[in-house]
Amino acid sequence: MTHFSRGLALFRTLVASAALSLSTLVVAAPPPIMLANVLRPDIDVTQYLVSEKYDGVRAIWDGKVLRFRSGREVNAPRWFIEKLPKESLDGELWIARGRFDELSGMVRKTEPIDSEWRQIQYMIFELPQPDGAPAVSFSERVVRMQALVERTNFSALRAVNQYRVKDRAELKRKLDAVVKAGGEGLMLHLADAPYVTGRSDVLLKLKPLLDTEAKVIEHIAGKGKHTGRMGALLLETKDGIRFKLGTGFSDAVRANPPAIGSQVTYVYRDITPNGKPRFASFVRMREDP
Repeated sequence: MTHFSRGLALFRTLVASAALSLSTLVVAAPPPIMLANVLRPDIDVTQYLVSEKYDGVRAIWDGKVLRFRSGREVNAPRWFIEKLPKESLDGELWIARGRFDELSGMVRKTEPIDSEWRQIQYMIFELPQPDGAPAVSFSERVVRMQALVERTNFSALRAVNQYRVKDRAELKRKLDAVVKAGGEGLMLHLADAPYVTGRSDVLLKLKPLLDTEAKVIEHIAGKGKHTGRMGALLLETKDGIRFKLGTGFSDAVRANPPAIGSQVTYVYRDITPNGKPRFASFVRMREDP
């Protein structure tokens, strides 16, 4: 090989390497997804299909790539991806009730571990419809999801069970049963609604406690048994309301608190007249990439 040929080969290698490095930095825009409002007293629950609210990791499949709601690709094993159908799907990666933290660690690894992914199920609750497609009600999409899961014949792919309730009393009994068994709550999806994205009353959530997210503004030093560690967080809601959050933290989180500027999830009972949450308690750091 001549000096020119070796130089050209080296140049091509460097260009390819640079392109690969740049490609790893590219993150797709967050996919448009359906988001839930909180169930209100004025809503007729008999018009909705009800399902369990799975405490998993939201994952959107476009027929080729599995992504987090942030747009970043989920590093699932090749065998898992190859068994998914060509149709677009929306759902939760899930293992079991009460195992969110374990699941979250599994699905966010750069190199997936097969033995871990063998435990994970993809619980689908929606079939995203492309722009311009004929409008199809959620009830009909549920039938299509069930048929799709059966046709795909992949044990990790499951359609979330959807059912109706006759009144709020029955809905309350369903909620109590799910929570008693370790579940998080219920979701209600308007049965005759076409596919839409964004936050609306088409999709509602019902939980014993409300939850939301806020930005970390400051670490407040602990006192007494928490001396030398974080005692509380000063948070700011999306509406600009600031408040201190001091409960729900493990010793590990107090020793290594969420970074300033990061998002955390907390639960609360209701909102005070000045907009602050009542009985707020830390749940977890927001980990969506």
